[in-house]
Amino acid sequence: MPDPSKPLISVGTAAFRRACLALFSGGFATFAAMYCVQPLLPVFTREFGLNPAASSISLSVSTGVLAVAMLGSSFVSDLIGSKATMVGALILSSLFTVALSVTSDWNQILVLRGLAGLALSGFPAISIAYLADEMDRTALGIAVGLTIAGNSIGGMSGRLIVSVVADYASWRMALAVLGGLCLLCSLILWAGLPASRKTVATDLSAGGLAASFVRHLRDPGLLMLFAVAFCLMGGFVTLYNYVGFRLLQPPFSLSQTLVGFVFLLYAAGTASSSIAGWVANRTGRRTALLLTISLMLFGVALTIPDSLWLIVVGIGLFTVGFFAAHAVASSWVGLRADGAKAQASSLYMLTYYMGSSIAGSLGGVFWSHAGWPGVAGLIGCLGLIALALSIALSRTPPPAWLQT
Repeated sequence: MPDPSKPLISVGTAAFRRACLALFSGGFATFAAMYCVQPLLPVFTREFGLNPAASSISLSVSTGVLAVAMLGSSFVSDLIGSKATMVGALILSSLFTVALSVTSDWNQILVLRGLAGLALSGFPAISIAYLADEMDRTALGIAVGLTIAGNSIGGMSGRLIVSVVADYASWRMALAVLGGLCLLCSLILWAGLPASRKTVATDLSAGGLAASFVRHLRDPGLLMLFAVAFCLMGGFVTLYNYVGFRLLQPPFSLSQTLVGFVFLLYAAGTASSSIAGWVANRTGRRTALLLTISLMLFGVALTIPDSLWLIVVGIGLFTVGFFAAHAVASSWVGLRADGAKAQASSLYMLTYYMGSSIAGSLGGVFWSHAGWPGVAGLIGCLGLIALALSIALSRTPPPAWLQT
């Protein structure tokens, strides 16, 4: 439990700046390591003789393992501390990414990607829970937004670096460079993150863990937020998994480097996630979630015509909506959960990354049978489900403990 003698971190303090920089770096490394293979999916199809759905397993295996492993990440955090858990997670995932650069067997690649997902399970939920425990209410939304901004910049930079280096050198060199960059980020996290106020472990007994899980799963608002996470991430990963295949083919026939520059649109996500907490504080989280998911739907609709400019604008709007919606929903989980916040965040991230694994691979089937209109249709359906859930969430009262 948090030590009440230590004050919460507030906006404008040195501790706030250190925590945001450290977790920004951690978010950068997490998304860079997790999604570094995404721009390489067309390369893998050629090098290993795979179809698009099979090549996407190199991404889905990491997110799938991460999703399940995060259920135990709060247990590890309670045993060794949140900071040690997050730093260790990033160091190990960086080393596994470097190891990919000397591997030429597809099965070995999948094993290393699975190990990277296992290691990375120690960062996403723990970082959100750390902020929920350490930040005051006015700082929480902003800090979560900045952490997710690190995700977006990491995703953008990692994919761009890998695309360019792979085009001019090799995919193995690209992964080695990226792994080294992620290792540097893990050292920044270790050096800059303030010590946690949490000095006493929570109930680690089987009964205590089960009771907190049941409490979270009995809250309809949390269940809807978990389902929203599945739909948001499922649509986002599906879009970025297969847009490269589309742009490499006629009528566009772009180079790998030019396709990599599409990931610069993550910069729009960086800005949106950074201000999402500020907007939610003023409009309300319910309204903010409805608006951002609607923006995602509008963006994916623009990608359907064979117009490069419309596709770029559509991806940009979709990305803005996704990162803002994720920032609002993930911080909402931390506020709504009645205790065991790391566990609640783990459940959110479980469904978040299961959406990435399931929808990300399923998109390959839609691509093979219906091309981009099929992929866009799948993304649109996920978005509509998320929108319906958000409307239902707006009509769901807060739990009793928040009303007291």
